[in-house]
Amino acid sequence: MKASELRGKDAAGLNQELSELLKAQFSLRMQKATQQLQNTSQLKKVRKDIARVQTVLNEKANAK
Repeated sequence: MKASELRGKDAAGLNQELSELLKAQFSLRMQKATQQLQNTSQLKKVRKDIARVQTVLNEKANAK
């Protein structure tokens, strides 16, 4: 997911996206803890996506 795609969404859509990413991160962390996760790079991708969404949310909040 690119930041340019996220900037086109409104705050409600970004909050929903953030919620979904946090749930995905939790699920991946549980899979890793129980050694069911084969591709551990997914954790890094989700973490970076969460940071992107939070960055865009902060940009929108500071723009007001």
